Amino acid sequence: MIVDAHHHVWDPSRADYPWMTGPYEPVRRPFAPADLAPHLAATGTEATVVVQARMALDETHDLLAAAAATPFIRGVVGWVDLTDPAVGETIGALRHMPGGDRLVGIRHQVHDEADPNWLGREDVRRGVRAVGEAGLVYDLLVRTRELPAALEIARALPDQRFVIDHVAKPPIRDGVLQPWADRIAAFAGLAHVACKVSGLVTEADWERWQPSDLTPYVDHVLAVFGPRRLLFGSDWPVCLLAASYDRVLAVAHETMQGLSDAEGTAVFGGNATDLYRLR
Repeated sequence: MIVDAHHHVWDPSRADYPWMTGPYEPVRRPFAPADLAPHLAATGTEATVVVQARMALDETHDLLAAAAATPFIRGVVGWVDLTDPAVGETIGALRHMPGGDRLVGIRHQVHDEADPNWLGREDVRRGVRAVGEAGLVYDLLVRTRELPAALEIARALPDQRFVIDHVAKPPIRDGVLQPWADRIAAFAGLAHVACKVSGLVTEADWERWQPSDLTPYVDHVLAVFGPRRLLFGSDWPVCLLAASYDRVLAVAHETMQGLSDAEGTAVFGGNATDLYRLR
C-alpha cells in the first residue's frame, strides 16, 4: 500500500502559524483530513503520517484528536518542548490522550532557530534522548546550514531513529548541489537515519519547475541512503503552492522510476510503516 509519510492539517483561524506570511499566504486557511481524503482515494494512498507545523503543544493535542477520528491517519509526529526537563512526562501524558496510541514521532522547526548548532545544546540532546526512550522517531527539520549539527546528534545517539524531512530542503530553485550534497552525503553510513523525499516542489521555482529540476537531488539521496532508507511524503497542503497532490505523487514516481518493484514498495509505503512502527 502507499503511505504518505508527511502531510499537515491546520486551522489558522484558531491559532497562529507565524510562517504563513508573504508567498505562503495562499495556504493560510483551514485544511482538514476531510479535504485530503479525496486525493488519497484518487491515488490509492491508504495511510498517512500527519506532522506538526506549529511549535505548540496544543497543536499536538489537535493532531492526536484528528488521528483518533480519522482511520487513514496511522501516525502523528507532534511537538514537545525538548528543553523541558519533564519532556518524558509530557510524552507520557500525550500517549494517554485520545489518539495517543498514534503518536509515532516528535519534530521541532530547527531551521527557524537563530543558532545553527541548536541541536548541539545539551538540553536539546537530553530531550531527544527522551524521545528515543519513549520509542519515538525524531524528525529532523533542517536545511543545509543545520546539517552539520544534525550529523553530530545522529552520531551521538546511535540508538535513536531519525528521519531527515524534505531532503534537508536543498537549493533546487538555484539549481546548485553544494554544499548540501556533501553535507547530506555524510549520513550514508548511519543506518539509523532515514530521509523523506518530500517538499521538493516548494524548494523549486513554484511557477516553472520541471521534474528534471528535482532529479539530481533525488538521485543524490538515492545514492546516499539507498531505497531502504527513503520515504515518500506529499507535504500537503504546502505542496499546493507549486503542485497538486496527484502531481506530487506522480513526479515522485517519475524521479524514482529506476527502482525495482520491491524498492518502490519500500519507498512508497513499507519504509514508513517500519520506521514509524505504524499500526
